[in-house]
Parts: sequence; structure tokens; C-alpha cells
Amino acid sequence: MSDNEYLTRSIHDLTAAAWFGGSLMGAVGLNGAAAAAKDPQERTRLSNIGWKKWAPLQAAALIAHGVAGAAIIYQNKGRLAGQDGVTRNTVLKGAVTVVGAALTLYSRAAGKKVEALAHEGAEGATEPRAGASPELASAQKQLKVLQWAIPVLAGTVVVLGAKHGEMQRPRNILQGLLK
Repeated sequence: MSDNEYLTRSIHDLTAAAWFGGSLMGAVGLNGAAAAAKDPQERTRLSNIGWKKWAPLQAAALIAHGVAGAAIIYQNKGRLAGQDGVTRNTVLKGAVTVVGAALTLYSRAAGKKVEALAHEGAEGATEPRAGASPELASAQKQLKVLQWAIPVLAGTVVVLGAKHGEMQRPRNILQGLLK
């Protein structure tokens, strides 16, 4: 593996890790902390402040992940064409990445709806209060699902990336020695 491939793979893996870790920390830490605010109006407001601060870094990570992924595909076009299972894993990983990125983008749109209705107050960042407007309750219910779906998809991307790495290893010691 050349230094260029090593750098590309590192960027690809680190950006997937940022996406996974940031989304999981947001669901557990940020939304959990915001839910502890005493003022019901502060619960959604504080959560949105945190997610808005994270959004530019997350967007940059997703873009860098895509660019690095395209570079890896180009660098490994021979493996894609010739090694059993590589194309299948690449297509699956790409599809999961696109769905996860789309849900990440959609979650920001739902977050903006919650932010606009923060004055209604809430039980938590993703839990509406009794009597919440249908618009707020709907956006929060969507966010409740998305906050867990996104790290699952991002984690799947990390796992599929590890699978790609393992597929490059020699199948046995003799193959490794003969390379």
C-alpha cells in the first residue's frame, strides 16, 4: 500500500468514525443533557444549539468521506474488477453511506422545525410534551428514530470498511510470502 493510499484510507476511516461518534454522542450526551434542563423551553433550544455547532464538522466529515471513498475506489479499480466480493461490498457500503448521509441531512431539517417551535417546550430533545402541536410532536418523533438510525448506519459503514481491509489480507501465510 502506498503512502497515498494509506492517507486516503486514514481520511476515509477517520471521517466515518467522526460521523459515527458524533451522532452517537449527540443522541446520548447532548440530547440526554438537554432533557435535564429545568425549563421545558430550554430542552429543545439547547439541543439545537449543540447540533447546529456540530453540523458543519459533520458535513465536512461526510464530504471528505465521500471524496476519500471515491479515491479508494479509483486506487483499487483492479480489485473491484477481479476480486470476488469486493464490488458487492463496495456497492453495499456506498448505498448505506448515501442513505445515512440523506438521513443525516433530513435530521437537520427536522431539527430546524423543532428549533422554530422551541417556545412550546418539551419533555426532552426528542420527546414532546403533552399538548404539543402536531408539527412539533411529529418532528420530535422523527428525530427520536433518526438519532439512533444514523449511528447504526454510520457504524455499518465502519464495519464494511473493516471488511474491505480484511479482504486485502492474504488468505494464507504462503500467499503473503509469495507477494
